[in-house]
Amino acid sequence: MNIRTIFRLFTLTAALLCGRAGFAQRPAQTVITGDVAVTQLVEKHIEFNERVRTVPGFRIQIASLSGANSKAAAFALKNKFKELYPEVEAYLVFDEPNFKVKVGDFITKLDAYVFQQKIKPTFNGNIVKDNIYPIRLDWSDLVPETDEDANN
Repeated sequence: MNIRTIFRLFTLTAALLCGRAGFAQRPAQTVITGDVAVTQLVEKHIEFNERVRTVPGFRIQIASLSGANSKAAAFALKNKFKELYPEVEAYLVFDEPNFKVKVGDFITKLDAYVFQQKIKPTFNGNIVKDNIYPIRLDWSDLVPETDEDANN
């Protein structure tokens, strides 16, 4: 091999290596193609979350009834509760095969516990956290707490 052939071989190898390195430096472009229905579903979910303001809370389940006439018994129990405590909301939930009667909209478990002790002689119930209910506040009136307010 003469010098000319070695030079050509070296030049070709260098060109290939530089071309490969130049290719590696290009920015990657990723195109995600998906079903339009998925995009629409995500947009509906976002819209729903913006419309409905909810807060996790606690309710007291005063009954879980199943079997014959359980629906009528659940409605009767709900009505009895509403007669005794008209200021507290009562809910009837069908969780197959049970009809559950739940009462109250409590933000803290302590509030639910206090009310549970109040109704215990008439309604024996358990505190549950499985409900999320609409909050009854005007969000524009809320003022966040800051450390600056405490110093003034």
